[in-house]
Amino acid sequence: MNELNYKLNLVKNEIIKRKKNDFLSLYNSGEIIHEKQMLFHKCDKKNRWVFGGNRSGKTECGAVETVWLARGIHPFKTNKPISCWVVSLSKQVQRDVAQEKILHYLRHDWIEKIVMSSGRQDSAESGIIDFILVRNVFGSLSKIGFKSCDQGREKFQGSSLDFVWFDEEPPFDIYQECRMRVLDKRGMIFGTMTPLKGLTWVYNDIYLNQNNDDEVWHIEMEWADNPFLDKEEIEAMTKSLSKEELESRRYGKFMQNGGLVYSEFDENVHVIEPFDVPKEWQDTISIDPGLNNPLSAHWYCEDFDGNVYVIAEHFAQGKDVLYHASKIKEICKKLDWHFTNGKISALIDSAASQRTLASSKSVVELFYENDILVNPRVNKDMFSGINTVKRYLKDGEGRPHLFIFKNCTNLIRELKSYWWGDNDLPIKRDDHCLDEMRYYLMNKSLKMKIKEKKNEIQRDKERLIKRLKSSSRKNYQA
Repeated sequence: MNELNYKLNLVKNEIIKRKKNDFLSLYNSGEIIHEKQMLFHKCDKKNRWVFGGNRSGKTECGAVETVWLARGIHPFKTNKPISCWVVSLSKQVQRDVAQEKILHYLRHDWIEKIVMSSGRQDSAESGIIDFILVRNVFGSLSKIGFKSCDQGREKFQGSSLDFVWFDEEPPFDIYQECRMRVLDKRGMIFGTMTPLKGLTWVYNDIYLNQNNDDEVWHIEMEWADNPFLDKEEIEAMTKSLSKEELESRRYGKFMQNGGLVYSEFDENVHVIEPFDVPKEWQDTISIDPGLNNPLSAHWYCEDFDGNVYVIAEHFAQGKDVLYHASKIKEICKKLDWHFTNGKISALIDSAASQRTLASSKSVVELFYENDILVNPRVNKDMFSGINTVKRYLKDGEGRPHLFIFKNCTNLIRELKSYWWGDNDLPIKRDDHCLDEMRYYLMNKSLKMKIKEKKNEIQRDKERLIKRLKSSSRKNYQA
């Protein structure tokens, strides 16, 4: 009996010891959950990125994702034995960041073998690891290899991988090479980084997703998203950084010298899933014409609380009015959009009223012939318009009043890429959607002001004038 108790105590102590060192089981398993980390893990896109400030919890995402997949215990993915790379900027960064995190979450009894590039195997955390063989739950082995960008692109050739984790932003050629490595296995790319290098390829290809790749996904993390950070520590770190440093090191935002025009725009707040909009909310379409440049058109709705919804988008370049008109009518039919006297109503840039050498008719006239009645009387004051958009993005109490369906990809991209230039003017590049949205919101703001200015006496006068006009018409007809 004593021998049995002795063995039971040994097992019990071993379980306690393992649980004590099993940091993976403690990850987001208590009452406090890092919600954005879990959104990353649940996402099923093949190219996922976390843009986070320092200490936001972004690197934990990459390390836990890697260990879950290597062990074959990922709670949200199809599990199998895997081969992968963890890519850091340099060997030293590998040792101090990604490698340390992997070893933190990888229990010792899960490790079959560690092969070192430099340093001792019995002290792997202080050396540079080449690869780790991990015992997975299928009774076989998974392989976690480590690479650094300072090795050059040639060192990233040849292998066939299930996924690659980039810890911080890699050079574009290495990123492209790693995409080739996961191609035949239909594998994944994921990255965790603080955007300190400005508007690089990551900004264009991932953050803006300028190629509209359905498999590209990103999320932003900041200090406040990390529930495990002490509030006093956050306050102290905030005071120690400049405004520019805060944008990238706290909020994980890409920065240019002049800053974003619409810094109030938050993709997690303003971009929403499409839903069936009540017909009573339908307002109008706004168009920025472009025959050589892209033509942008969006469908705008307003609920009974004054919130604006952008629910559809037409965006095309190098087409004539006939093509654009047919596409606009096609979208209207899908939306069961309302008509005005048998025609579709829209706002349009006043430049559309001008006739050009290419045509004896203006764009306004050409649209009218195709059953689209466009109103070119729009307010084009840029700074008033920008301030109006800003108020819709975030009012004085911090509440949003502008919501964009996620299928309006070009409008979302332009909002994220509209920067102030050196001359205190926005950089005029890829702003066609923003122009027509500004026309629409300015037009709505003007109507609201007119409506607000009318008092009861003014309304009585308007009713009296209407009665007098009606009486005059009747007397004239008699």
